[in-house]
Amino acid sequence: MFDRSIRQISKGEIEIDRQINNDRDRRRGLTLLIRPSDEVKARVRKFQEEMLNIEGEQYYQPISDLHVTALSIISCYEGFDLSQVRVFDYEQIIFQSLKKIPEIRLQFKGVTASREAVMIQGFPLGDGLDMLRNRIRNNFQSTDLQQSIDSRYRLTTAHMTSVRFRKELHSPYKFGNLLRDYRTAGFGEIKVQSLELVYNDWYQTSNIVKTLHSFHL
Repeated sequence: MFDRSIRQISKGEIEIDRQINNDRDRRRGLTLLIRPSDEVKARVRKFQEEMLNIEGEQYYQPISDLHVTALSIISCYEGFDLSQVRVFDYEQIIFQSLKKIPEIRLQFKGVTASREAVMIQGFPLGDGLDMLRNRIRNNFQSTDLQQSIDSRYRLTTAHMTSVRFRKELHSPYKFGNLLRDYRTAGFGEIKVQSLELVYNDWYQTSNIVKTLHSFHL
């Protein structure tokens, strides 16, 4: 994906997200997510600052909003509201799924990209995250609770979105070269200490996100 996308980005052939600046965007969902450590955040911020110097008009994910999606329970859609679900039921399924899960460790190394965004690559170290995702999938399948797990695609990665394109690129070739420079850069490792079940918008914006429960590992 990176090789194809970087060629397109370097020529300015991107897809602009028209919803980022839309105050009327009411897409909401439920997500189980992982927050990176302060060390990882600092390294991502340094990368973002270098990109900002080249392309200052793009949407740079605020450091407070950085996250890894452990699993999207209800993918964001227009009209979803917490009043439609019983949050306690969702919490209990996740509690059950976490029992005897091995430790979850993630390594953040290198960047990848699509025509819509730039992402920090995340690699699970061990089977903990994969086991957790599969347990949650199986446990939800045995209920009639509202959910849309894997409806968009089956989540297997542990990436963090760093930049979304909201304007045409002014210096696409230079921007593309910077992404190449960071292709294998190290951003650090984390041992996951907690997961958050949140009510969120499409961009995990901190002033919209509502943390429903934190699960400590």
